[in-house]
Amino acid sequence: MTQRSNISLRRKTALSEGNVDYSTKREYLIRVAATLFKEKGYKSTTLNDIAQHAGMHRATVYYYFGNKEELFREAIKGVLDSNIAKAEDLVSTKTIDPREKLQRLIELVMTSYDESYPYMYVYIQEEMHEVAAERSPWAQQMVQQTRRFEKMFMTLVSQGIAQGQFRRDIPVALAANAMFGMLNWTHRWYKPGSSHSAKHVAEGFCKVFFEGIRKS
Repeated sequence: MTQRSNISLRRKTALSEGNVDYSTKREYLIRVAATLFKEKGYKSTTLNDIAQHAGMHRATVYYYFGNKEELFREAIKGVLDSNIAKAEDLVSTKTIDPREKLQRLIELVMTSYDESYPYMYVYIQEEMHEVAAERSPWAQQMVQQTRRFEKMFMTLVSQGIAQGQFRRDIPVALAANAMFGMLNWTHRWYKPGSSHSAKHVAEGFCKVFFEGIRKS
């Protein structure tokens, strides 16, 4: 216990000092961990696995991260924040219509999945269904951000209906669930650098989605 406390103290000190080498090694461990979470599953991956693939001892990993959960949270830290900020700027724009905003929003999500690969996919495939049940501040923040994003999407669909762009016989929530279902299912098959780029995937989804809800 004393040894673990000493490591924890050293970790806090190193974090507060902001050493470049220390930060670089943390980022490396996050990438290693996220890759293993994607391949083996979050629950099946151990700190021993992470240490082995990173080429270091388990005790050394503790110098950078207190536990596996911290590695996971650091991996997705900031991705949702960035998406929310960009989405809010987009929704508030006055010069483009709801359909164009929705298309850009879909492209934003798919691009973020590509650029942050595989971090957000780990969240989707392993933790998304469990976060809502947690009561920690972090979990509640994640739930709140996800709901804000979904609300923006549904607002744009509603605006499109009101302006005569989209059909009225498909419930707004159903349309939103259909699109997020397409986007979130990409964790099963999408990889950066594959035959379909994130932009091409987003364009294909938009064609499927907008043809389905387009007012005849």
